[in-house]
Amino acid sequence: MSALKFILQKEFKQIFRDKGMLPIIFVMPIMQLMVLSFAATFDVKNIQLEVVDRDHSQLSQSLIEKYVASEYFNLVHFKHATDTKGTSLQEGSVNISLEIPNDFEKNIMQKTPVTLSAKVNAIDGMTAGISASYAQSIIQEFREEFVKANIGLFEQQNTPFEINFSMQNWYNATLDYKFYMVPGLLVLLVSMIGMFLTSMNIVKEKEIGTIEQLNVTPITKGEFIIGKVLPFWCIGMFVLSLGLTIAKLVFSVPMQGPIYLIFLFAMLYLFVVLGIGLFISTLADTQQQSMFIAWFFMVIFVLLSGMFTPIENMPVWAQKITLLNPFRYFIEVMRSVLLKGATWDDVKMNFFIIGIYAIVINTMSVLAYRKTNG
Repeated sequence: MSALKFILQKEFKQIFRDKGMLPIIFVMPIMQLMVLSFAATFDVKNIQLEVVDRDHSQLSQSLIEKYVASEYFNLVHFKHATDTKGTSLQEGSVNISLEIPNDFEKNIMQKTPVTLSAKVNAIDGMTAGISASYAQSIIQEFREEFVKANIGLFEQQNTPFEINFSMQNWYNATLDYKFYMVPGLLVLLVSMIGMFLTSMNIVKEKEIGTIEQLNVTPITKGEFIIGKVLPFWCIGMFVLSLGLTIAKLVFSVPMQGPIYLIFLFAMLYLFVVLGIGLFISTLADTQQQSMFIAWFFMVIFVLLSGMFTPIENMPVWAQKITLLNPFRYFIEVMRSVLLKGATWDDVKMNFFIIGIYAIVINTMSVLAYRKTNG
C-alpha cells in the first residue's frame, strides 16, 4: 500500500505539472459543453421563406403575416408571379417557396377547396421534413382561426363529423433540444477524459523513458495499473460533477430521478473507458499513435450510441452492434434518470452489463501489459 501511495502522489504531481494536460482537464469540458449544447441541435429555425402571392387579398396578407410573426421563418423573397424554374431554390437562397394561388380569398369565402403549393429544398431530408411540417402547422392554425372568426359563414345543418385530439409532451414538455443533448454530451466529455488521458499518460512514460525505471522497481503490476488509472478516475468524476452543475444552472436541465444513480453508474463506467485507454496504451508506442487509435474507437462509439441518431432508427445489424457500445448504456441511464425519473429497477440491467464490460476490458488490459520483472 505504501508503494501505491507513492505512485498516486507521483501521478497527481505529474498531471498538475503538465501545462498541456490542465486545459484538457478543466477548460475543454466546460468549453465543449457550453458550445456543443447550442451547436449540436436538431431544432430547425431561421427557415428562409419565399412567398409568391398571386391573390393580393387581405386574407393572403394575413397568412403571410402569420409566417412573418413565427420565430421559425424569415421572409427573404416576396414575388407576384410564379417562378416555374425555382430559381431561388436552385441558388440555395431559400428553403421553402410558398405559392398562394389566384382567387385564394374568393374561393375560401365561397367554400371552394383551395390548394396551396410549397416547394421545399430537400437536400437535407430531415430539415426539409421539419420545415414542411412547420409550414403546414401554420396553415392549419390559420384555417382554424379563420373558421372561428367566421363561424356564421360555415355553419351548416349537416356539419361534417370532426375528430379533435390534444397532444401532451412527456419528459420534455417544452421540446427544448438542450434537455436531450446535454446529458449525451456529458457522457462524451467524461469518456474523452478517461480514454484519451489514460492512453496518452502511459505512452508518455514510454516516450520519455521513465517506464523502464518503473518496470525495474519492486512495484507490482497491479499497483502500477491502479496508480495509473485511479487519478483519472477521480478527474472523470470531477468532470461529471462539474458538468451536472453547469447543466442545472446554465441549461436548466431537469433532474427528475435520484442523482446518486448517475454517480454510481459513472464510477463503474469510468473503469470501462479507463480500461480501454489502458489497453490502447499497450498497443501504441507514441502519443500520436494512441490518439489515432482512441479517436478511431471514439467516433464509432459516438455514432452508435444513440446520442444523435435514435438506435431504433438504425438498421437491425447496427442495433445489434450497439449492444457492445458502453456509451449507449451510460447515455440511456443519464437521460432516463434526469428526464424520466428512472429508479434502480429501470436501470439495473445497464449496471449489470457495464459491470461485465469493466471486468472483461480491464482483464484484457492487465494481461496485455508486460512488466519486465513480473
